[in-house]
Amino acid sequence: MSQPIAIVLVSGGLDSMVAAARAREDGFRLLVLSVDYHQRHQVELAAARRIAAALGAERHVVLPLDLAAFGGSALTADIDVPKTGVGEGIPVTYVPARNTIFLSLALGWAEAAGARDLYIGVNALDYSGYPDCRPEFIAAFEKLAELATKAGVEGQAFRIHAPLQHMTKADIVREAARLGLDAGMSWSCYDPAPGHLHCGLCDSCRLRAKGFAEAGLPDPTAYAVRPEIAA
Repeated sequence: MSQPIAIVLVSGGLDSMVAAARAREDGFRLLVLSVDYHQRHQVELAAARRIAAALGAERHVVLPLDLAAFGGSALTADIDVPKTGVGEGIPVTYVPARNTIFLSLALGWAEAAGARDLYIGVNALDYSGYPDCRPEFIAAFEKLAELATKAGVEGQAFRIHAPLQHMTKADIVREAARLGLDAGMSWSCYDPAPGHLHCGLCDSCRLRAKGFAEAGLPDPTAYAVRPEIAA
């Protein structure tokens, strides 16, 4: 039998890089999907291209989809990215229904390509409180995929793999090391500083730095300001 195909969502961040490497380790050929949604941190798409090439993706699609036309997020509108630390509740960096939209696009490509496996790097432990990173969301979307597609109706189930779902950020850093990945290829910062630097103050920078510190591994990230690591 030929090696099966998986559609992998790769943003360019550390989590999506590790999820993609896990798909490769699981024996899948990789079709990588990134979305240019006019995000503030466009630099992540360059990281996604590096990651797709390094993992030997058979095809990498960077799909344009202007979510800035809707706004509603500090990543797609003229709203300041919070820099005071990870707080309670859902932050303004949440992009409305982003993972629902992205998984829908990945599902469409999967059905067209004859793939039945989708990988996404969501995480429900060390994250910023986004509702579309929860296990309940992944389970519900898998059910939706069964109901919404020709393949699903004909009994060809889709599987949504979220291999990092229950990992801490430190676990993810260790997993990147185990998989032999260069974590420096990835990009996490929501509000890049001049000189191709991570700002060091946004939630994503703080969580990234915390992961490396707790994993006891060197952080290859170039920060404009060294993140404070909360206890």
